[in-house]
Amino acid sequence: METVSRRELFRRSALLTLPALLTHEAAAADVTPIDGKNVYTSIGVRPLINARGTFTIISGSLMLPEVRAAVDAAAQQHVHLDELMAAIGARLAELTKAEWGMVSSGCAAGLTHATAACVAGGNPDLHVRIPNLSGFPKDEVIIPRHSRNVYDAAVRAVGVRIVEVGSGEELEAAFGPKTAMVYILAGPNADNSPLNTKAIAAMARQKQVPVLVDAAAEILTIPNVHLDNGATLVAYSGGKCLRGPQSAGLLLGRKDLVQAAWVHSAPHHGFSRSMKVGKEEAIGMLMAVEMWTKRDHKAERARWMSWLDAIATQVKRVDGVATAVAETTELSNRTPTLTIRWDPKRLGITGAAVAKHLMDTEPRIATPGGRDREGESSISVTPYQMSPGDEKIVAERIHATLSRPPAGAAPAAAPAEAPGVDVSGQWDVRVDYVASTSTHTLHLRQIGNRLEGTHQGDFVSRDLSGTIDGNRVQLSSSYTERHGDALSFRFTGTVTAAEMSGTLDMGEYLAAKWSARRHDFRRG
Repeated sequence: METVSRRELFRRSALLTLPALLTHEAAAADVTPIDGKNVYTSIGVRPLINARGTFTIISGSLMLPEVRAAVDAAAQQHVHLDELMAAIGARLAELTKAEWGMVSSGCAAGLTHATAACVAGGNPDLHVRIPNLSGFPKDEVIIPRHSRNVYDAAVRAVGVRIVEVGSGEELEAAFGPKTAMVYILAGPNADNSPLNTKAIAAMARQKQVPVLVDAAAEILTIPNVHLDNGATLVAYSGGKCLRGPQSAGLLLGRKDLVQAAWVHSAPHHGFSRSMKVGKEEAIGMLMAVEMWTKRDHKAERARWMSWLDAIATQVKRVDGVATAVAETTELSNRTPTLTIRWDPKRLGITGAAVAKHLMDTEPRIATPGGRDREGESSISVTPYQMSPGDEKIVAERIHATLSRPPAGAAPAAAPAEAPGVDVSGQWDVRVDYVASTSTHTLHLRQIGNRLEGTHQGDFVSRDLSGTIDGNRVQLSSSYTERHGDALSFRFTGTVTAAEMSGTLDMGEYLAAKWSARRHDFRRG
């Protein structure tokens, strides 16, 4: 038996590995490098014109030139992040007239850090246990019913128990020794409710409980309207109207709590280490706030209106098209919107088909989507995040689509086929996700071509509706934001007497495959 020394073993291993390394290097040399000017198309991603607004899924806003320059300058040197955030906090206080400020890795992270500050107050013994709040003196957050939304998951991420209230009496009864904070989603639902920020803050002040306002998509008011209304803290998105880095957010308010929020943020260890904000985003966000105080907001609005006027002028050349511009006085997404309306039977295309065509073809345009009602279709254009020159492309593309609809875009006129089977009853559903499977249950009632019933998921049940057209079935269910989460499932597929299968569209959670069998009650 041959004896091999460790040195010889390493030498042989290196020789065996060398061909693979050389092959890898050769393969890498064949890879087309990223084009510095066309970074997206060089890797097969299609950029788009944003005529929809500051939606994260389409990358929010474009950073201002001054912000891009600040980010680039910040990337050239090293700094100590605690020192950087202390300096940024003081500068944000000067700019916004708040007591203090900090930059987070997005508004949602700011909500999480603010909640941690109210729960743990900068105490590292508590910090390292989050989100296990067992033994914490305070672990409850009150949320008015009108403020439940998908983003309150950022508050729940700390491990708090949510106490939901719907009236002043319920609010007063909800306060107790375990109450850490009240969370409010800014907007008309809060402003027009008896449980508005002023009313909540007045009661919370008596109880010595801080109030956090989520103003993610709002314009930045100076002095801050929410802090003036009695809120303790307010959080903003950096990559929306402020046009800072998309991965940055802003937290403003009471100095000790904002400073505690930084303690509970990265680069410090613990649960929030994953919410790291770099020096580049921090400086970029500060520059965005600086520019907000200098931007000519009236000129911006005038430019948006001129773009919409140009688009409306061109699309109205299509006979039967009407337009209207609506403006909002709300703080959130304060932008005018152009609505374009027509008779889908007359023009031979629906609003949904126009929106899809604009998104699928070149130049690619994202819009707020199309709407279709009895006898009228429409599409909207939001100029909020458009760039100069985009208005000409948008006008030309919509005009061309409405005047010469693509093949197959005409509204469906054929009556539904008679159902091929009665699907009434209970169905056992298997859902195949990307990396797991799950079992759901459908309870269906069939009335002609219409279906109704319930969809029992892994944890929650929701109402279901749909249609059956011959052997084609479509079922939709939703779990709304009223619960603090939102799930939208759309089953499409084919059906036989005993089985169904097809594709499941889960909205923001992409797609899955599904199959179902009639429940065999003999087996339980």
